[in-house]
Amino acid sequence: MAGHIQDRWYKTEPDTTGKPVRLKTDRHGTGMRYRARYIGPDGTEKSKSFPDRQKRLAEQWLTKTAADMAGGQYIDPRAGRITFQQFAEKWVATHTTEVNSREAAERRLRLHAYPYIGTRPLPSFQPGHIRTWLGELEANVPAASHRRIIFGTVSAAFSAALDDGLVNKNPCKAKSIQIPKGNPARVSPWTAAQVFGVREALPERLRATVDLAGGCGLRQGEVFGLSEDELDYGGGWLSVQHQLKRIRGKFVFALPKGAKTRDVPLPSAVAEALKAHTEKHPPVRVTLPWRTPDGPPVTKSLIFTGASNDHVRVSHFNDCMWKPALAAVGVIPEPEEGERYAAAPHDGMHALRHFYASVLLDAGENIRALSNYLGHSDPGFTLRIYTHLMPSSEGRTRRAVDSLFRSPPDHDHGPEAAP
Repeated sequence: MAGHIQDRWYKTEPDTTGKPVRLKTDRHGTGMRYRARYIGPDGTEKSKSFPDRQKRLAEQWLTKTAADMAGGQYIDPRAGRITFQQFAEKWVATHTTEVNSREAAERRLRLHAYPYIGTRPLPSFQPGHIRTWLGELEANVPAASHRRIIFGTVSAAFSAALDDGLVNKNPCKAKSIQIPKGNPARVSPWTAAQVFGVREALPERLRATVDLAGGCGLRQGEVFGLSEDELDYGGGWLSVQHQLKRIRGKFVFALPKGAKTRDVPLPSAVAEALKAHTEKHPPVRVTLPWRTPDGPPVTKSLIFTGASNDHVRVSHFNDCMWKPALAAVGVIPEPEEGERYAAAPHDGMHALRHFYASVLLDAGENIRALSNYLGHSDPGFTLRIYTHLMPSSEGRTRRAVDSLFRSPPDHDHGPEAAP
């Protein structure tokens, strides 16, 4: 049996002869009599009190506690006083070093988890509670892909609670839980006519952004954060070392997504477009905090700037320049008078990255190289997005067999084996 049991009603003291004598304490007859005590895995003392005539229950509780610790099923008693929201709020503040990722996780929990499961104590969760919550989530969040992200955040919080010994299992990983399916939209790349049409419809000082995003596969933040020292015209390379990022309404310079810097081939056509752009609009030195709004100041010589010779205000660019350009080429409809432009979730500047990927795959570039150029952390992720754009193996098979069988044979024994 782990620990020991203290009898609060009696104490043992030596009498005048030194013989141990059992005496009543000042607490005799009041309150809980027995206090079961043990040392937990974290090195601190834990205890639970039992009333008079329940010493056997106290012994059984200590025995079960020892078995749970030995079998990896132990749960810290303090977990019974911690709700999911109390734990998740502390966890989300430290689970990632990326400020934007942290704020997105906090927002998902606050809007879609806390109102339904936030007040339930951690150890009380069963898979049924998660199934009920998923039903509420499906009724309130139409997009399955969004539900999947929310579910993943909640599951990650339970995994952290499991690591901390506050639960003995993650209820989100029970076999009866059906994880929301992502069902990502199938990428349909723009045509070259759409790309160049949008380019012409943009203000002249920002047209080269299309050359850069469509010709090098950069993200929007990487385009607007591109500095003069990242261009190697002589070697034909572009080094993506940082991006322009918005955090809590303030712009900062930060590492690219996933902190993955990379070098991208700089085609001569894109290089010429950037040179022509910088001749008309010389780079401007802009100073912003690094990584967080209160980070140290960093100065970059930006290739693309706004009308006030400062960094581009992305929301203004999207609403007042990009969407009108989309409407000009028919990607989205022209709004009615007094109305705003329609939402274009699949036709933002990211569409130029899809165009870049489609061009490279059509030219025979391999997935691993494309993944590196796009800044993806895993070539498998790139493959899942763009596999339908790759030249099909079925087409190669047909061409190979057609080429062989349509060649005039040298004898009457059928087609020759290919060397």
